[in-house]
Amino acid sequence: MADKKKSSQRIEPSFSSGRERIEDGFNAGERIIGNRHSAKKYSSSSKTYYEEPEPDDDDDEDEPVVEKPRRTRARSRRKPARRARPRRGFFGFIRSTIYWGLVLCLWAGIGLAGLVAYYGSRMPSASTWSIPERPPNVKINGLDGSLIANRGTTGGEAVSLSEMSPYIPEAIVAIEDRRFYSHFGFDPIGLGRAVVTNIVTGHAVQGGSTLTQQLAKNLFLSPDRTLERKVQEVLLALWLEHKYTKDQILTMYLNRVYFGSNAYGVEAASRRYFNKSAKDVNLGEAAMLAGLVKAPSRLSPARDPAAAEARAQLVLQAMQDQGFITEADTKTAMSQPPTRSKSYWSGAENYVADMVMDQLPKLIGGDVKEDLIVDTTLDMSLEEKAEKALSDVLEKEGKKLNASQASLVSVDATGAIRALVGGRDYAQSQFNRAVTAKRQPGSAFKPFVYTAALEMGLTPNSIRNDMPVKIGNWAPENYEQRYSGPVTLATAIAHSLNTVAAQLVAEVGPDQVIKVARRLGIESDLQANASIALGTSEVSLLELTSAYATFMNGGFKVAPHVVTKVTTASGKVLYQANTDNPERVLNPDIVANMNAMMAGVITNGTGKTARIPGWQAAGKSGTTQSFRDALFVGFTSHLTTGVWFGNDDGKSMRKVTGGGLPAKAWKEFMVAAHKGIAPTPIFGGGQIIDNGLPMAQTAPNGDQPTTIGNIISGVANGGQPMQQPTLQQRPSQQPIQPQVVNQASANDDPQDLPPANLADDTNPYSSNRYDSDIPPADVGDGGAPVATARPHRSSLLDVILGR
Repeated sequence: MADKKKSSQRIEPSFSSGRERIEDGFNAGERIIGNRHSAKKYSSSSKTYYEEPEPDDDDDEDEPVVEKPRRTRARSRRKPARRARPRRGFFGFIRSTIYWGLVLCLWAGIGLAGLVAYYGSRMPSASTWSIPERPPNVKINGLDGSLIANRGTTGGEAVSLSEMSPYIPEAIVAIEDRRFYSHFGFDPIGLGRAVVTNIVTGHAVQGGSTLTQQLAKNLFLSPDRTLERKVQEVLLALWLEHKYTKDQILTMYLNRVYFGSNAYGVEAASRRYFNKSAKDVNLGEAAMLAGLVKAPSRLSPARDPAAAEARAQLVLQAMQDQGFITEADTKTAMSQPPTRSKSYWSGAENYVADMVMDQLPKLIGGDVKEDLIVDTTLDMSLEEKAEKALSDVLEKEGKKLNASQASLVSVDATGAIRALVGGRDYAQSQFNRAVTAKRQPGSAFKPFVYTAALEMGLTPNSIRNDMPVKIGNWAPENYEQRYSGPVTLATAIAHSLNTVAAQLVAEVGPDQVIKVARRLGIESDLQANASIALGTSEVSLLELTSAYATFMNGGFKVAPHVVTKVTTASGKVLYQANTDNPERVLNPDIVANMNAMMAGVITNGTGKTARIPGWQAAGKSGTTQSFRDALFVGFTSHLTTGVWFGNDDGKSMRKVTGGGLPAKAWKEFMVAAHKGIAPTPIFGGGQIIDNGLPMAQTAPNGDQPTTIGNIISGVANGGQPMQQPTLQQRPSQQPIQPQVVNQASANDDPQDLPPANLADDTNPYSSNRYDSDIPPADVGDGGAPVATARPHRSSLLDVILGR
């Protein structure tokens, strides 16, 4: 019975191993171990599992089992135990990393595609995309066709790959995009390399943009660093690669990329930094240009030559690594001296280039909208000589005499500007003192006064009394405050006697003097007062010099000009200068006499410093109040040139007169400009067409040349040699007598007779008292130092200041 009871006891079911049961809180001894083949059954009444022994094949009796204590209902509700995780190991980690990496990439790709679709939808339709026009460039050429300068937004014209130095594209590709010819506009490898490099270094040292992406950004997008701009940049780069060839893309890039110092494109940069064309750039220079792309301002040789050189060496090494150059080429390029560039464009020709750009809209009738080619009258050889002449004089004596600035203009008989220097150094100051600045010309204005007097009937031998005079409240004085008594007009202009010039203005009237100046090309405002005799109205050096050219060419009006033709890049002519048939504004006899009188200025007067060996020349010096300005304007049969010296702030120089520094610079330039040219006399031969009585008369349709071309070439109509003007008898003219301070010393009845005090009656310019190195009577005011004590007399300065 005991055995029966034991065998009929129920067995608690179990689904776990023995170890798991121990972990659940049961001991092995608390369990009834039955036959391992027992079947598990469920009792619906007790809601528990029990094991039913399965019949054994050998009919062996069941082994006794120990009944496990019945678990309570609460305990039976415990969660089944978690299975132990197997150890994954190293390979398991790798598998997991790969798996999750793929998942991450998938989602990233989905997100990226969404961003591309979103930002792409914000762009215009691809069918409307087109390359924007490159900003127009103005190419300015000299008289011989050589390049003077490029002007415009880019600063240089576009050049093709075949025209530029082959080192330039190789250097750009080596340092900026070494896989340019293999990628499709976007370089994942380059981008990945840049990301890794930047992570390793801890800061951005490399960029992942390709040349195509950079071009897309420059052409279409703003420089803002946003995700939208970057996505659009990639899309545009893909479009560029699809539409254009690699060489076309590289050409567009090289002609538009910024190289610093307002230079866009390789041609502008080559001109800016090396003063040469992009086709002449050597290996070292090409490396420097390629190095500028990363940081144009910081690496500019104009700002930091050392940094530019260090960057260029990195470019050379990159070119060698890419196989563009050899190690020997690298060593040769690195051995070259570093390039140093001025902080701004240098060279006096840039004053002319600026002048051209100011005039261009008016000449072509509107703004510049396409590439233009401008042909000018500028002779670069003369331009260099002019710049050197001013520089030499300023360097030698400028500091000592407190003269800091100078300008020069030289024109031919037609008014074509052959040389123009607007200041001492264009790199330091771009203000054009030859064209824009207006200064008092001083005694350099007197030729207009004497011309008006000759037109009123006087001759070079007419007599006027050099003595203190008073015109209204104005009492002009000579430079040395010494007086010569009766002198001819020829002597008066040669020695720049202020009193005689003032008398002539009183005789002919200020309005008549202004009319003469207007006819000869002076356009500035002129004050119709007596002091105009001494050049108190301001004019520019250009218009003053051009007016003198009327004396040079025989009396034809001169219109100063620098532009001869403007054409488009395709050859269409937009403007053509016309200097044919100029207007005659002076009688040839008047011109001949004026030229003879102004020749005396150089041979015996205030301009002796300007003598040119072997050449006949004429001119006039000028000095303004307190030595603020000094000028010399003169001409030969070849050129008319004006020179100014002074200071921008108007400070006085140390007794610098027109016959001093300006005459020295004038001579240096003119000697260099006339080298190798056969000397020819000035118009009229330097001879006065009057010996006291006769005066030259020329009928409008007489035997004189009727065109300026004949005047310049020295032949009359029909190819006959030009003859001197014919002489006709004319009555002597009685001049109007001005108010004279000392009537006792005045000539009550002046006649057109040679002065009594001349040592040589045949030479109207000789005057021993003025035979000195310091030109007398050259200052157009009475403010010069007093040589000897004398009563004070009201001067021009007193009149201006109201004293």
